[in-house]
Amino acid sequence: MLAVPEMGLQGLYSGSSPERSPVPSPPGSPRTQESCGIAPLTPSQSPKPEARAPQQAPFSVVVAIDFGTTSSGYAFSFASDPEAIHMMRKWEGGDPGVAHQKTPTCLLLTPEGAFHSFGYTARDYYHDLDPEEARDWLYFEKFKMKIHSATDLTLKTQLEAVNGKKMPALEVFAHALCFFKEHALQELRDQCPSLPEKDTVRWVLTVPAIWKQPAKQFMREAAYLAGLVSREDAEQLLIALEPEAASVYCRKLRLHQLVDLSSRAPGSGRLGERRSIDSSFRQAREQLRRSRHSRTFLVESGVGELWAEMQAGDRYVVADCGGGTVDLTVHQLEQPHGTLKELYKASGGPCGAVGVDLAFEQLLGRIFGEDFIATFKRQRPAAWVDLTIAFEARKRTAGPHRAGALNISLPFSFIDFYRKQRGHNVETALRRSSVNFVKWSSQGMLRMSCEAMNDLFQPTVSGIIQHIEALLARPEVQGVKLLFLVGGFAESAVLQHAVQAALGARGLRVVVPHDVGLTILKGAVLFGQAPGVVRVRRSPLTYGVGVLNRFVAGRHPPDKLLVRDGRRWCTDVFERFVAAEQSVALGEEVLRSYCPARPGQRRVLINLYCCAAEDARFITDPGVRKCGALSLELEPAEGGPHAAGAPPSRREIRTAMQFGDTEIKVTAVDVSTNRSVRAAIDFLSN
Repeated sequence: MLAVPEMGLQGLYSGSSPERSPVPSPPGSPRTQESCGIAPLTPSQSPKPEARAPQQAPFSVVVAIDFGTTSSGYAFSFASDPEAIHMMRKWEGGDPGVAHQKTPTCLLLTPEGAFHSFGYTARDYYHDLDPEEARDWLYFEKFKMKIHSATDLTLKTQLEAVNGKKMPALEVFAHALCFFKEHALQELRDQCPSLPEKDTVRWVLTVPAIWKQPAKQFMREAAYLAGLVSREDAEQLLIALEPEAASVYCRKLRLHQLVDLSSRAPGSGRLGERRSIDSSFRQAREQLRRSRHSRTFLVESGVGELWAEMQAGDRYVVADCGGGTVDLTVHQLEQPHGTLKELYKASGGPCGAVGVDLAFEQLLGRIFGEDFIATFKRQRPAAWVDLTIAFEARKRTAGPHRAGALNISLPFSFIDFYRKQRGHNVETALRRSSVNFVKWSSQGMLRMSCEAMNDLFQPTVSGIIQHIEALLARPEVQGVKLLFLVGGFAESAVLQHAVQAALGARGLRVVVPHDVGLTILKGAVLFGQAPGVVRVRRSPLTYGVGVLNRFVAGRHPPDKLLVRDGRRWCTDVFERFVAAEQSVALGEEVLRSYCPARPGQRRVLINLYCCAAEDARFITDPGVRKCGALSLELEPAEGGPHAAGAPPSRREIRTAMQFGDTEIKVTAVDVSTNRSVRAAIDFLSN
């Protein structure tokens, strides 16, 4: 059987398979793209995937930015002492009783669209604006998940500010990243004045593991626009997957830095009140005495005490519960170096802490009317932000065994606006509503019972548990006995109690790091120092290109038949590069060779397709979609004009694609000159 990559049958041919055939694309094909022709290349045996150690760029310091849905921050460590992680300076402002090692993901732009402030400063300044003046300012909060939820994400995607005005999402993210860049670089200059300015920093950006390639590329483009790195120095920026970063950090922890939820006393609240995990692994310690050499090697390799107690091949789940998503990964600990192997592709969904905020907003709609809440948000945006701050403070104190009611302050602007809009006061609205568990207190506050507050958590918490249970049901995950609960939402006593109650009964040990809200940030720093620690990942999707195969009657559908120069071809065949859930090692390459169709051709464009299924046959199958394009920018061929009547020599371009990193990467080489060819995969211009 012969095969030809068809790039819409415009003359794209690959030399990586013995089944390739040099058949020109038929003129007038409806899928022809004039600028993308590729000439035939003599078929050659398809090389097996190759593993190559990634080149590491020199750097003096790693700066990681944990860009979260609800809060963000940065941390750094120097290459000379990579495990000494420096947290960012304490942020000014903030809420009483809340640690300020992160700042709210809030961005404020002037009415002209210029940067004004970020974090607590932005939130407080916007809150203090006159209501009429606030309508003109652009205030963005919790905007990260808009990138995840956008089905047609491009560089032109728009984000809506609180006042309803829109601006390009890329600019919004770039403003935020530029703020962190300037803040971090100033702190580095203060701490180390002798640090050179150029090629000093390796930057790390965290993203959810369930984000698709377009969202990851979008964050990289925003980093370019913010000036973190240039496109020419793209290797100075790493994309870290949030649950992976947490896993990398947790493997460094000692036993006293962890809390075992199964050992907590009933009714206990914060993490500090629970017993540590030290006594939980005594049995494992006794078993491991028989393998002292392995334990010693792991400890000397920098792996924490907990991991040294684990056997080679032990597996565990990391559940990153953040503001916008629950993000799950399953890792296996590999000896002797303590590297990590992913056992199942990243899973999860949009079940984050913002779901509780949404439930509160819906509750207000039931009491005061959905139309009023929508109008209030639009016409009094700063007061709405003030109300959400008040709710956030009470949300953090909610617990499964709390006895007293929770009081939530209503801004005066809310009370006054409601009376003017409805003609009666909020107390009357509460009496008339069908919501019995929210009352009006004599102090002028909403008084909510603990049961009512916990009910607001239930849809989100149930969604998180369902995602974890679905993962644990997979055959690849059988035998897992340990689950790390991390992320900002994992600080919630409500979530901790629900996860332990649901999963502890099945023998799963649920463990929480003491600094649970900073786990991802610190892990991202460690990942930036040694990105090879995650040695094997699982491909979330099947990727490939469309090709022509020799038509076989009875095997190929008649509607795929193409006859050209007496030869019978099957069109739209999906040639797979990597399959969904396939294990791919870091540095492992998939090689393909292509040849320009015309002398002097300067650009080659190859459509990429993806799907969730492993066994798709055609690019027209349900679920298969065009997801991006591989572009090759060619320099003029060397050698000058050919002799009269002599056929031009074919120019082979060899591409190497890597699917085992946090981003899909591609490099290319002109075989005749051994020079690099500019190659890129674009997932945002689909």
